[in-house]
Amino acid sequence: MIRKILILFTLAILAGINHSCSISYKFNGAALDYSIYKTVHIGEFPIRAALVYAPLQQTFENELLDYVTRNTRLQTVDGASDLEIDGEITGYSLTPQAVTEDAYASRTRLTITVRVRYTDTKKDSNNIDQSFSAYRDFDASQMLMDVQDELCQQIAKELVELIFNATLGNW
Repeated sequence: MIRKILILFTLAILAGINHSCSISYKFNGAALDYSIYKTVHIGEFPIRAALVYAPLQQTFENELLDYVTRNTRLQTVDGASDLEIDGEITGYSLTPQAVTEDAYASRTRLTITVRVRYTDTKKDSNNIDQSFSAYRDFDASQMLMDVQDELCQQIAKELVELIFNATLGNW
């Protein structure tokens, strides 16, 4: 009888501990103290690359703004803010990747590089000035014009996730 009571008592304690203590991980959200940080300014990212694809700037800026809006409680503002993100698109390049036996490329890689300046006006040690790159390969038999929009959208999404994790995600 005492053994049964001891087992029930132990189970009750374990259930209480399990219920009252939990570890929480948030993989897609920001690791921000919202009592300190309330606003963010997302500046322009002009294209400074040798090869230019004009719609890329708007695609990237929209993706970054949407991602920050969806994954934080920060209010986006123009002008002075607690956090600032700006930079430029510094690279847009095509390189052959796989070569066939007759020395022609069978795959081509589109690489986009973005330089980001992240300024934390509350804590200077969090500031970042860093470049991020992402790429997608496509079949060399395809014309770039046919796949460019889709590839740029995919690459922009990846870049935004990398930038978010290095800045607001505090990874």
